[in-house]
Amino acid sequence: MQLDHSPIVAIATAPGRGGIGVVRLSGKNLQPVIDALCSRTEGSTDARLLQPRHATYLSFLNADGGIIDQGLAIYFKAPHSYTGEDILELQGHGGPVVLQMLLTRCLAAGHEIGLRLAQPGEFTQRAFLNDKLDLAQAEAVADLIEASTEAAAKSATQSMAGAFSKTIHVLVDQVIDLRMLVEATLDFPEEEIDFLEKSNARGRLGEIRAAVQAVFRQAAQGALLREGLNIVLAGQPNVGKSSLLNALAGSEVAIVTPIPGTTRDKVTQTIQLDGIPIHVIDTAGIRAEAEASDEVERIGIERTWGAVRQADVIVHLLDAARGPTRADEEISAQFPAGVPVLRVWNKIDLSGHRPAIERMADATHVYLSAVDLQGMDLLRSELLHLVGWQQTGESLILARERHLIALKEASDHLEVAAEHAARDDQSLDLFAEELRLAQQSLSSISGKFSSDDLLGVIFSRFCIGK
Repeated sequence: MQLDHSPIVAIATAPGRGGIGVVRLSGKNLQPVIDALCSRTEGSTDARLLQPRHATYLSFLNADGGIIDQGLAIYFKAPHSYTGEDILELQGHGGPVVLQMLLTRCLAAGHEIGLRLAQPGEFTQRAFLNDKLDLAQAEAVADLIEASTEAAAKSATQSMAGAFSKTIHVLVDQVIDLRMLVEATLDFPEEEIDFLEKSNARGRLGEIRAAVQAVFRQAAQGALLREGLNIVLAGQPNVGKSSLLNALAGSEVAIVTPIPGTTRDKVTQTIQLDGIPIHVIDTAGIRAEAEASDEVERIGIERTWGAVRQADVIVHLLDAARGPTRADEEISAQFPAGVPVLRVWNKIDLSGHRPAIERMADATHVYLSAVDLQGMDLLRSELLHLVGWQQTGESLILARERHLIALKEASDHLEVAAEHAARDDQSLDLFAEELRLAQQSLSSISGKFSSDDLLGVIFSRFCIGK
């Protein structure tokens, strides 16, 4: 990916009103903008007094010398900046109008040096291209901004500081060392050395494979922190789906009445379980199309099935006081294959059941009461168990889907390499090739072997000003 060296500018704070707003510029020569905008005293332009990495209180001027705002200017001299270029941050009041005025003034003052609006993620993209961050660290910046739980924020901070990258670099170095031994043997075939035995190549490969698998497990757990889970509450009308949503959320987020069919559309509430964001979706009660009371209810049922098809976990709610019905069986038969289903028997306060979990051949069954909160802890623990969450106390990698794919590809190549190693010295060239491919997959995580198309997609998803 080629770096566009044009200076860039953007409002770096979130849209809306706030006490403070920041306009950020990055480029090779920002002095014309500084000279045009900044004044320490009324009627003067002694902005040369800006010292790198020092905050200076001054006025931000419009074209005729009038004051747009007053605030702090901080100048970061390259290469000691976030992007590796010169950076100017103008910190003023956080009103959207005044920030837009300041942005417009910056663009006008920087016209001659080619100053333009930054694209989403372009500041962080420049930090990556200027070797201030690797790709995993750059992605962690966006993950920290978007973190919806404290655990996710902590993991993103660790990745941004380079913890994930360091782990990957260690694995890459181990693969490179083994490659060197293999390829040296290929280069000198006349040396009659039992390479695999004397260099303990099989043992070293086994250690690398175990390490990659351990990182994958950590990353898979971390992906839950980043993405969260979509849990859909489905079942017949009036089985207590909205009551269960309220019980999980700890507040009255859904309307509850004894009238069947109260919920006509999806109601979504995000909660936390062990630091994992859980997106709980309450849906319209499902019944046969002929029994639906009106067109609105039929549309709601269609949307229910749409949510079910996109669920990570389906919570099939049933009435414990009424017991299983043919309609419940018909609903269950339509659930998509491969999606975990948890059967929750609600209303045990009316049925006489005790809170319990029963693991049966068809599914796991949980007995609870959403009204008086009996058995809710059983439901929460079973939801975490279903998705494979294990609270190990270890720091987790806030992984993205591409990280998991790269780790899986590396693991697969190392497995094939082990198969070649089992044939002694007869397949060393194939052994070496699989090691090379494993190294390439691992290195793609930090961005060393990432395509321009991939980089474009990653940074385009950042917010503007970051």
